[in-house]
Amino acid sequence: MNLDTRKPRLDTFGVLETAALLRELTAGLIAVADFDEALTRLVRIARDAVPGIDCCGFTALRAGEPAGVAASDVGRAELDDLRHGPDTPAMTAIHRREMIIAPDLHREARWPAWADRARGLGVRGVISAPVDVDEQVIGAINLYAESAAALATRHQLTAMLLAEHAGLLLAAVRNRERQAAWADQLDSALLEEGVVGQAVGVIMTQRGCPAPEALDVLRTAASSLDIPLREVAERLVLTVSRPRDN
Repeated sequence: MNLDTRKPRLDTFGVLETAALLRELTAGLIAVADFDEALTRLVRIARDAVPGIDCCGFTALRAGEPAGVAASDVGRAELDDLRHGPDTPAMTAIHRREMIIAPDLHREARWPAWADRARGLGVRGVISAPVDVDEQVIGAINLYAESAAALATRHQLTAMLLAEHAGLLLAAVRNRERQAAWADQLDSALLEEGVVGQAVGVIMTQRGCPAPEALDVLRTAASSLDIPLREVAERLVLTVSRPRDN
């Protein structure tokens, strides 16, 4: 009996491609603390890593309102931008909470105005997959193809896995973004505190550095000595305020 082993090899190849995409996506976003930058990296990595996909976009909503877009191809960014109208594959995917597939826009009756713009920009097929980020932000990742025959079953699987993984990574980015904002607020409060502010002023004078850097120096000292930041500040201020012996 002869067994056709070609199809499993193709499936395995698709799985390996997707695994490589997810690894590259993780490496590209793991340390990013800016949401817009993360979206830009996401669409570029997806475009470059998924065979048959000519461009990639992301449509974001925050608290139900448009919250920006990202596009791997600036000339096609309007396809992801809700300012041109809400009747788009991305919004359909978000509202229905399911992947939307339109393999041939020349035969597509949905989103007539959007489809007309897409065709004018050389796009023939699209897959939009919803992305859950956190309690405030949701979105859709949009994969575009210039050929109607380009979108295969494996692209649907890739889109589903990409959306799931992107949601987790973007949630982490949002968390880092919030933590950075809280840290900035804390820094502002510390700089306004009497003795810490004085110590920061001393370090700025001694090193000729800005306040954030001076505060980092103070934090490093507190960590190295294993004592509270305020105590380090008090010691420094006390030291510089002592009269020198003649």
